[in-house]
Amino acid sequence: MGDVFKALADSTRRIILDELTDRNGQTLFEICARLTSRHGLGSSRQAISQHLDVLESAGLVETRREGRYKFHYINTEPLEPIVERWLQRPDT
Repeated sequence: MGDVFKALADSTRRIILDELTDRNGQTLFEICARLTSRHGLGSSRQAISQHLDVLESAGLVETRREGRYKFHYINTEPLEPIVERWLQRPDT
């Protein structure tokens, strides 16, 4: 769970997850373009790639290669233990 909290601690990574929630299956180029146009973030492709690596290490992002392209997808499974632990009401 620590990796998930670390990944979510950064505002840029949370914005990346928001963008993948809005439109799943994006390339690095598409993510960078959306971050620039929608959020005014001028981060380099290398910086965004590093953020994606952190999200992938935490299991929050999965990647698939199709030819020359690498697509990024959100994975909410690592959030389930957090929801179960603190957000679900106990059965009464």
